[in-house]
Amino acid sequence: MRRLLIRADDLGYCEAVNYGIAKAVSKGLVKSVGVMCNMPSAKHGLKLLDRFDICLGQHTNICLGKPVLSCEEVPSLCQANGEFHSSKTYREAYKLGKDFVVLEEVVKEIEAQYKKFLELTGQQPSYFEGHAVESKNFSKGLSIVANKYNLPYLAMNKEGNDMKFRQTNIHIVRPKDFNSYDENPFSIFQEGMKNMDKDECDMFIFHPGYIDAYLLRKSSMTTTRAKEVEMLCDPETKSWLDNQDVTFVTYNDLK
Repeated sequence: MRRLLIRADDLGYCEAVNYGIAKAVSKGLVKSVGVMCNMPSAKHGLKLLDRFDICLGQHTNICLGKPVLSCEEVPSLCQANGEFHSSKTYREAYKLGKDFVVLEEVVKEIEAQYKKFLELTGQQPSYFEGHAVESKNFSKGLSIVANKYNLPYLAMNKEGNDMKFRQTNIHIVRPKDFNSYDENPFSIFQEGMKNMDKDECDMFIFHPGYIDAYLLRKSSMTTTRAKEVEMLCDPETKSWLDNQDVTFVTYNDLK
């Protein structure tokens, strides 16, 4: 039977996103959730989920909100207002072949976020990875901290879809056409099921959430999040997947 892993990113982004993720967990298909533990709303999101048996991961974030450490400790990561550089700033630098992230600084912040994750959840992360940032030093920093603490690191491969988590081959299913996906998020399941391999685990990453003023100010991904909540909670989505000969797994199930 083919394995299917459905994950929600960005718990802690803001309270509206937290409510959307909580619904996708309580009434939907999400069983693995990535926590932005530097964000003020992370505690709120975890409280919404504390009665559910789910897999929690560290969704390491260096492009939204403020660092766990002071800006004096990690100046290469910060704007003048004390917040992280935006994801757009990282993308623009990457296109120019530049990486302004200082490795020693980002290692310290990643490690501080790991310790914050332990404080907030009382447990080790079931998986450990990074929120969307184009930086080789960020990726190196994640690897360094993962090795130091023996964390289950999921190194996202931007050159292709396949990667390994522990001893399991994982295939990330990404939308081929984001405009079509925005109109109908269910289309990613319809497309992804066509090429599933029984020897791999297929991973679908979503960003469910509702909308508030903070999200509108900070994110280019808004209404799509609400559509994902609706799709992931739709009984017809679950019924369709049940007929595809799949078993639902979390990172805790992968060996």
